[in-house]
Amino acid sequence: MTTLVTGATGNTGRHVVAELVRRGEHVRALTRDPAKARFPDEVEVVEGTHTAPQELGPALDGVSRLHVTVTAGLAEAAPELVRRAVDAGVRRITVVWGGYVGSAEQAVAESGVEWTRLEPQEFMSNALTWAPSIRAEGVVREPYDHPGALVHEADIGAVAAVALLDDGHAGRAYNLTGPEALSTSERVAILGRAIGRDLAFVPITPERAVNRLVATGVSRADAEYVIGWHAAASMESKTVVDTVERVTGRPARTFTQWATEHAGRFTA
Repeated sequence: MTTLVTGATGNTGRHVVAELVRRGEHVRALTRDPAKARFPDEVEVVEGTHTAPQELGPALDGVSRLHVTVTAGLAEAAPELVRRAVDAGVRRITVVWGGYVGSAEQAVAESGVEWTRLEPQEFMSNALTWAPSIRAEGVVREPYDHPGALVHEADIGAVAAVALLDDGHAGRAYNLTGPEALSTSERVAILGRAIGRDLAFVPITPERAVNRLVATGVSRADAEYVIGWHAAASMESKTVVDTVERVTGRPARTFTQWATEHAGRFTA
C-alpha cells in the first residue's frame, strides 16, 4: 500500500516520511519543488501542493493512506482535497492541526474514513528563528518568558506513522508535547550549552515582535495571532502529557536533544 505525505519537505512532513520509510512502507512525497526534496531513493517524489487538490489526480492514484499538515490556504481547499482522496481510495488520514479545529480539521473528521488528528503544541524548531541573532550577537529577543511544553518534530512524525500504519487510533485527537515545560530563557540557556557560548535573553514589547514578523512577509493578522497565542498560552501548551510515549512506546525527545542535533545552525 502507498501513503501520500503532503507538505513532505516541511518541518513535520519530512519526519513522517522518514518514519514510514524506516518501517518499510512505500511513501509518495508531495512537494512543490521535487529537485530540492533530498529524500532516499525508495521515496517516490511527486510535484504538487495539497492546496490545489484539483491537480492531484496522479498523486492520489493507488494511495490508501494520507498525511496532511494544515498550512496557509488549506482551509478553503480541504473539503475538495478530502473528497478527492476518499474517492481515490484513501481509507486512513492523519492531520496535523493548525492550532485549532478549523475547516480543514473538520473536513478530515467528517471524511467517513478512519482519521487521527495530531495536536502538537509549540514546535522545538521554532527556535530556528533565533539563529541569525544568536550567530550575530549571541542574543535572543522575545516578548515573553512563559513556559511551554514544546515538542520535537520527529516525535510528531513518529506518532503520525503509528496512527497511519497501526489500528486503534481512529477518531482520536492526540495532544502532543515534549517531556518538560521550558521558558524562553531556559531554552536559550540550553542552546548556549549546546553550542558552547553564553547567550542572552532580552525581552521586547509585543508590538515589536508583531512588526518583526510582518517584516518577514507574515500578514499582520497572522502575526498578531502568533504573538497573542504566546501572550495567553493555554494550559495545554504548558502542561506535559505522555502521549508520545503511550503511542510510540518510547519517551518523547528533549529540547536538549533537539539543540544538540541542530547546534550547527546556530554557529557562524
